[in-house]
Amino acid sequence: MVAEISKYKKEYVVKSYEGDCHGFLRLLSLMNWLQDIAVENAQYLGFGFDVCREHNLAWVGSNYVVKIGRLPKIDEHIVIETWPAEGKLWGAVRDFIIRDEQGNDIVRASSQWVLINYELRRPVLLKKYFPEYHFLPERAVDTEFPKIEAPESQSTKEFKVRFDDIDVNNHVNNAVYPLWASESVDSAYRLTHTVEAIEVCFKKEALYGESVEVHCNMQNDESVHVIKDKNSGQELADCRIKWRKITS
Repeated sequence: MVAEISKYKKEYVVKSYEGDCHGFLRLLSLMNWLQDIAVENAQYLGFGFDVCREHNLAWVGSNYVVKIGRLPKIDEHIVIETWPAEGKLWGAVRDFIIRDEQGNDIVRASSQWVLINYELRRPVLLKKYFPEYHFLPERAVDTEFPKIEAPESQSTKEFKVRFDDIDVNNHVNNAVYPLWASESVDSAYRLTHTVEAIEVCFKKEALYGESVEVHCNMQNDESVHVIKDKNSGQELADCRIKWRKITS
């Protein structure tokens, strides 16, 4: 039985180990928070991890668009609000708003998910397995998840997939790809800039032990990244990050 659809809220506090060298919430922690509340809400609504595994299904993220007014700082209390925003043929759209203690919107995000057969790794029809799937027709970010056009690579950085990068679906967790992208940007630039917006398009899963290459092109406070399997050359994800200078 699917629960009645309403916006789901949860309070978070930025722990010291979740802060970066500037005292802001780390990008990896932000992405993990979005996944955390999405999993909780899906479970509550009746189409979460437990129900999916009963039917040999899994939700796989295909896109994220995150708009950041500002990142919360260490010890700051915030509230994340999420809801299913749209149903698709093969999956769904889920949106998020993060608010500070004064109720101000500081982050808005939208994500797109594909429902797959876990063993075959192929998309399945949403309504076939969740005919009572409902959503709130409201968007936190007005986006249709456009394609990220990758310019010529200016630099390349290599990463090895660690055991700790792997999630319950036995592939690299979605939060790791934006981390790889941001890590490919020059460290001196990172010391004076923070993320303003990020788009991610996931294309293929990466597995434990594989080597990945992140190709980066930086132009006018915008970095575009192509993440590839080093051995096969297959694209794993594309990412675009907009940066702004840290002023306080």
